Amino acid sequence: MYAVIATGGKQYRVTVGEEIFVEKLAGEAGEAISFSEVLMVSDDNGLKVGTPTVEGAVVTGEIVKQGRSKKIIVFKYKAKKGFRRKNGHRQPYTRVIINAINV
Repeated sequence: MYAVIATGGKQYRVTVGEEIFVEKLAGEAGEAISFSEVLMVSDDNGLKVGTPTVEGAVVTGEIVKQGRSKKIIVFKYKAKKGFRRKNGHRQPYTRVIINAINV
């Protein structure tokens, strides 16, 4: 059994027991969270595709950790002009474990 959910402008294929990294969500570690924007569900009865979401389907999970990913360096320059800008960025994320897929 799996589902496709949408959160943070991205789509994720999830199964029960799987850990996923999503864009930062509000909440602390240990809190329950539910994703109501379920685009597709596959179970024993077959495949259910939503238009755009599946009616009554909810994916529940638990926040494991709030964190920030590795630093990336953004470096801009213009050749022969002496223009240089160096900047770093760390994207925040939320690690979620999927507990149940309810249709």
